[in-house]
Amino acid sequence: MSVYGRILLAGLGSALMLLGAFGFQYIGEFDPCVMCLWQRWPHAVAIVVSVLAMTALYRWRRPLSVLGMIAVSSGTAIAGWHVGVEQGLWDGPGSCSAAMDPASMTTEDLLASIEAADLVRCDEVVWDLFGISMAGWNALISTGLALLWLFAALPKTTTPFKVPS
Repeated sequence: MSVYGRILLAGLGSALMLLGAFGFQYIGEFDPCVMCLWQRWPHAVAIVVSVLAMTALYRWRRPLSVLGMIAVSSGTAIAGWHVGVEQGLWDGPGSCSAAMDPASMTTEDLLASIEAADLVRCDEVVWDLFGISMAGWNALISTGLALLWLFAALPKTTTPFKVPS
């Protein structure tokens, strides 16, 4: 596959990831949590980078491919963090996964924290396929897209020998 093909495939992969996220939100009526929204931004950046890389001068393709790889790799990191929050391995942002201890709070404090909290929690899996949550699938697919960007950024390899014709 050519460099153009890898860049195009990586950009289309990110576009499909965003379309899937919006489909789950608007068609499936799964409201996203804060961390889900954060995971969308790297794919949006990767789409813009792929358009730029496809239309840029050849000498800009490698740096833009590295930028695309960094973008989707950051998406992998955010999605991996989200999976850890879902599995209870570490804490997520206080706005969507903070544990409250109602016994130690006054009634006013409890009501204020309930009113201020997001309705969608980051530490709950609302959908999974084969035991893998949406954040998990995002981490896996983003890793594959990062590899595509990496292969687009690598210099063209040459064969060390000539094939007789």
